[in-house]
Amino acid sequence: MNIPFSPPFIDQSVVDQVLETLNDKWITTGPKVKALEQEIKSITETDEVICVNSWTSGAILMLKWFGIKAGDEVIVPAYTYSATALAVLHCGATPVMVDVSDDFNIDPDKIKAAITSKTKAIIAVDIAGWPCDYTSISKIITSDKVQKKFKCESEKQLLLKRILLISDAAHSIGSLYHNKPAAKQCDVTIFSFHAVKNITTAEGGAICLNLPKAFDHGAEYSYLKMYTLNGQNKDALSKSKGAGWRYDILFQGLKINMPDICAAIGLAQIRKYNQDLLPKRKEIAQKYCEGFEHEDWFIAPPLVSTQRESCYHLFPLRVKGLTEAQRDQVIDDLASLGIATNVHFIPMPMLTLFKDLGYKIEDYPTAYQNYAHEISLPIYPQLTDVELEFIIHSVISCVNIQLNSISADDENFIVHKPMAVAS
Repeated sequence: MNIPFSPPFIDQSVVDQVLETLNDKWITTGPKVKALEQEIKSITETDEVICVNSWTSGAILMLKWFGIKAGDEVIVPAYTYSATALAVLHCGATPVMVDVSDDFNIDPDKIKAAITSKTKAIIAVDIAGWPCDYTSISKIITSDKVQKKFKCESEKQLLLKRILLISDAAHSIGSLYHNKPAAKQCDVTIFSFHAVKNITTAEGGAICLNLPKAFDHGAEYSYLKMYTLNGQNKDALSKSKGAGWRYDILFQGLKINMPDICAAIGLAQIRKYNQDLLPKRKEIAQKYCEGFEHEDWFIAPPLVSTQRESCYHLFPLRVKGLTEAQRDQVIDDLASLGIATNVHFIPMPMLTLFKDLGYKIEDYPTAYQNYAHEISLPIYPQLTDVELEFIIHSVISCVNIQLNSISADDENFIVHKPMAVAS
């Protein structure tokens, strides 16, 4: 078998949207981007949405928008992809890493202990699509003790009067919190539409605004749209219309806009997301849980509770009793069977850049334990029942070999199973 880890969902509706864009001969930022922003706004129930060319650029934009600069601190989890901290570094500020909880997400108690008078923002990451404990985090940043520490040093900080709460929702479009879109829980929620995400634009992202009433969301949308276009007061579509060619540069912006040719892919996908694509992901996650539930080593990922529900972006399998080296061998064994898997994530303190900056993995024991036991399994709408069954049986066999708890006959199963299924 040949089972990829996370291929993009490309059906005829996606092809039709892209062809329509090409035939219209308008491929940069224009009507498709606007339509995608409206679709995202609808499913997230947030106040405004600004599409950008990546999650990373969206995070840099919002940190700069809030006035974050050298000398400031932004609290981030140690267990996340590097972009979460890199966005902070790009603004000249310091990422303050804290450990995570057993559910992969940032530990609110560690946040509370890390807040200082230099703390300007918190970036909480919804790992695998599982929303963070936003109720606890919000209580911390709105408490009198923490608000008294906050120093307002920019126009936006004066309006907010507290630490900015950003959701790194790169994984979590469609996740729920108290039966409402999880994107409503933070001041700013930023999605990724990278090729492996639940909804993709090949490369891209979106910023969702859910700011307090002190902010004029319409004005912020207009300002941020200009910010994505180098601070220019007219986009290319507006300039193309006759006498409207003249433009001005109002401030030092960034060039991070999403083009229509990319938005077209996401537009087709998002229109069938809640009805078709998301339910299929949930079904696959449930089948994984059923397939592994009788294995003593199986640690089920957080998927649904009375307060939260994942969007099933990843299935982060954890194996009790498996060492990091054994986990790596399981991944290699699965690859030899044609099953591509992944690991989410290597904790940032284990990466050269962050080690050189003084971060030490020993300070983040839960992050390391989650990482050492974790294998991300394929989960996407195109996955067939036959492929899913093969993955489950292969994982069980490969893990049991590493845990020295199966017989030689079972080892033969691993060698011959791909041939039997392929025939």
